[in-house]
Amino acid sequence: MKTERRSLKRARKVFEKYTLYLYFAGRSPRTTLTIANLKKFCNERLPRRCKLKLIDLYKNPALAKDEQIVAAPTLVKRLPLPERRVVGDLSDMDLVFSGLELK
Repeated sequence: MKTERRSLKRARKVFEKYTLYLYFAGRSPRTTLTIANLKKFCNERLPRRCKLKLIDLYKNPALAKDEQIVAAPTLVKRLPLPERRVVGDLSDMDLVFSGLELK
């Protein structure tokens, strides 16, 4: 019975869905590269388990205040809880995902 519960708990963690928000300011070559790297990393490390939402703060400036975004780019992991944020250079995806506590 306990073994079954542990197995179920582990299975749930393996298939946990992740919701990530990337807040950025305008489309520059660096932003385009960041988005491409992030999508690639999600597809490789979290296949079919990652929902990535892209928010351009130039198009939606009110969101910066509402979401308390003080710098761009900012990557926010909303789900699963706890929420985590990484601000600034997102070039080292291993470090970014470690900061977001992604498995």
